[in-house]
Amino acid sequence: MLMEVLQRRFEGNMHRHPGLNWEDVRARLEANPEKLQVLKAMEETGGEPDVIGQDEQGRYLFCDCSKESPTGRRGLCYDGEAQAQREKKGVAPKGNVLDMARQMGVELLDEEQYIALQQLGPFDTKTSSWVKAPEDVRKLGGALFGDHRYGRTFIYHNSAGSFYSSQGFRGLVRV
Repeated sequence: MLMEVLQRRFEGNMHRHPGLNWEDVRARLEANPEKLQVLKAMEETGGEPDVIGQDEQGRYLFCDCSKESPTGRRGLCYDGEAQAQREKKGVAPKGNVLDMARQMGVELLDEEQYIALQQLGPFDTKTSSWVKAPEDVRKLGGALFGDHRYGRTFIYHNSAGSFYSSQGFRGLVRV
């Protein structure tokens, strides 16, 4: 069933992966069943994963391509430290981005990857998505997120403990 969903999405969005063909992607997925489990988790949380290209090693890049931030990954603060600080104050986010991404087996998009994804979009026109925060920003208590408004992609900052019902995260998996 998942393979059929992925195939339909792949074939329906060829602009995301010009020059790639489904049979090659399918063969790679069948040779890496553990990656199918990751894609299943992405799908189940509303991510609508699709191939967006290949990396330098020739691995296929699957990314969450849902129009808005995946619904099953919203209401999260950035990391465990920020979550603990919020809970200590009696405020309970649904969890945190870094732990959930690790549990799912996905990479959190960085700023460059998020901006590149928007070239295939637009995505996050009503929501926003956390992106990987540089260490210097995180050490100061901050984190980054992006969205697409007014025909442009924006990267913003907020405290790592912030969480909103319209803010989630997008993942990337290499197959």
